Amino acid sequence: MAETVNLTINGQAIQAEKGALLIEVARQNGIEIPAFCYYEGLTLQAACRMCLVEVEKTPKLQVGCTLPVADGMVVHTESDTVRSARKGTLEFLLTNHPLDCPVCDKGGECELQDMVFRYGAGESRFTERKVHVDEQQWSPVVYFDAPRCILCYRCVRVCNEGMGVGALGVSNRGVISEIVPNRHDYLECDECGACIDICPVGALTSGSYRYQTRPWEMTHVGTICTHCGDGCRTTLGVRDDKIMRGNNRDHSGINGEFLCVKGRYAFDFVEHPERLQSPMLRVGDTFEPISWAKAFETIAETFTAVKARGGKFGIIGSNHTTNEENFFLQKFARQGLGTKNIDHHRTGDLGTFFDALSGKVDALATAGDLYTTKAVLVVGADLAQQHPFLSYQARANFRHHAAHIYAVTAGPVREDHQAVASVRVAAGGELGGVESLRDKLKAEGDLVIVFGDGIQGEGVRKLVAFGDSLGIPVKYVCLVDYSNSRGAFDMGLIPRDGGMSVQQMLGAKDLDVLWVVGANPLKNATLASPNAFVVVQDLFMTETARTADIVLPAASAYEKNGTVTNVCGEVQKLKQAVKVMGTKTDLEIMGSIAKEMKLNLGIWLPDKVFGEIRKTVQGYDVPLPVVDTGGAAPTMPLNGRVPALPGAIQSAGDTLFTSGSMSRYSKILNAVIESPGGLYRR
Repeated sequence: MAETVNLTINGQAIQAEKGALLIEVARQNGIEIPAFCYYEGLTLQAACRMCLVEVEKTPKLQVGCTLPVADGMVVHTESDTVRSARKGTLEFLLTNHPLDCPVCDKGGECELQDMVFRYGAGESRFTERKVHVDEQQWSPVVYFDAPRCILCYRCVRVCNEGMGVGALGVSNRGVISEIVPNRHDYLECDECGACIDICPVGALTSGSYRYQTRPWEMTHVGTICTHCGDGCRTTLGVRDDKIMRGNNRDHSGINGEFLCVKGRYAFDFVEHPERLQSPMLRVGDTFEPISWAKAFETIAETFTAVKARGGKFGIIGSNHTTNEENFFLQKFARQGLGTKNIDHHRTGDLGTFFDALSGKVDALATAGDLYTTKAVLVVGADLAQQHPFLSYQARANFRHHAAHIYAVTAGPVREDHQAVASVRVAAGGELGGVESLRDKLKAEGDLVIVFGDGIQGEGVRKLVAFGDSLGIPVKYVCLVDYSNSRGAFDMGLIPRDGGMSVQQMLGAKDLDVLWVVGANPLKNATLASPNAFVVVQDLFMTETARTADIVLPAASAYEKNGTVTNVCGEVQKLKQAVKVMGTKTDLEIMGSIAKEMKLNLGIWLPDKVFGEIRKTVQGYDVPLPVVDTGGAAPTMPLNGRVPALPGAIQSAGDTLFTSGSMSRYSKILNAVIESPGGLYRR
């Protein structure tokens, strides 16, 4: 047990861990010590001097952000001496700071503004002309206004330490000190925007949000990012039914404040001018808009006729739709249409993974485990590009807990910078690379193994057997690409009991109906059945939609309620932020078709369907209060055998700047110079 000390802060007796920082001890006991440069989780800077405190029997004021607590310490954080010192500090900070609060994007959220209201002078003693530098645009999403900068160095540290990029630094000294980007006058980086959100003033501002609105004019909706599989929570600022920005400044969700470029900026596909907003019927080589009623009637009549004559259906689901929609779709296919031909784009071998772990306890790692485990082994994945939050967790673990990182990959990865061992292997040689690390891994206290689609089939079993042979606690993450890839598998969008895979459906020449929900399987393929009746539900007129007989405009994840399951099997809740005119959720579309066909598949409200999921899907009897209040509830699906499934398993190889069809319609993702990027790049 850690040694504790007794101290007094503002007359309040406090017991704290010896060596803890005074600023943190105070905050944990409800006492605020203001600071600009201090930021939890980053290295100590002690640059701003706002956290000065008075410690009895100490001749000078002390810096609270670097001062360890000691036994018998008596601290005053709001004495007249302290308040006067903070007032003076603010005067210095405002020497060259422009008084443009009415037009600054940080207005209403500015920490400097808050502190000036609390401690600042009514007028300045400085009458000299302010030093001015013109505003700079460093990238499509990052603008820099040097006169507003207070040189807290938060942006430099979060980019270097948190993101592992090191794209920001400081040039010059004294009054002309300035934050500078890594390419002299522009940024080449992850374009994540962390530097903007961490900035306590309006020095760094967002290219998509600047001069648009004020924080008090928006409704703030917490939901889950719709791009990669990490399940980061993003808080969408909405005004007049339009998403204005994304961030997670309240640290809710598994990701704390972390967001990548997609979670923070790539919501703009929602209002792309090519969004489908009316059902479309093929007439010759073109499409004509029709009513929803006509669309449902036509689909229901065709589906009913094909079912009656024993025709062949093919159903392809999505890894972006909700758990409720995926569950209802497989129920519709199996019970309503009587077909086993249902699948989705599988990007990781979850089937073999679950089968290999059958009967094991505590074998599935959560996102939090990557921050607390003693060692992390990354196999066959460019984690920073494909799963940026998991990569962030591993880096934070290295910085805060000295975790040992190992990488077995085909090319250089960001984890190499922290790794105690990196092994380069050719495709297919991942297990050999893992075996070469046996002695090092056996010496670890515990381990999380994260592996990509290069490990499939028997390779998954061998990897699990390798973990078992180490003699230490081992947990695993089977990487899958998209926001609900894990949920799509868990909900049953898989070809069981002789059903056809995606590839088999596309290659079948006798398919009567192909129903595609939120997927684009014909982007790089063709449909072998020339007379198949094709129905597509999607946001845009994709390659698959262009082959359809009927196209239905679907709502995106930011326009619906429900749940999704991240790559680590943690269930989280989606919350509707906006509504796009003319669209319907996939669940509503499927329910309406079922109603038109007079099928009794139950109520298609998200809460009702999720209640059925909790009763019938193995491992999903998760606590509702956790999910409903914005938490992440881990699933436990490892109690039964999973038979081998037909069809190919392949990651899409997306990067930070690509995300299936949606990234095509994000102006931000297509504007950054790094787009589309590439895997295995430092």
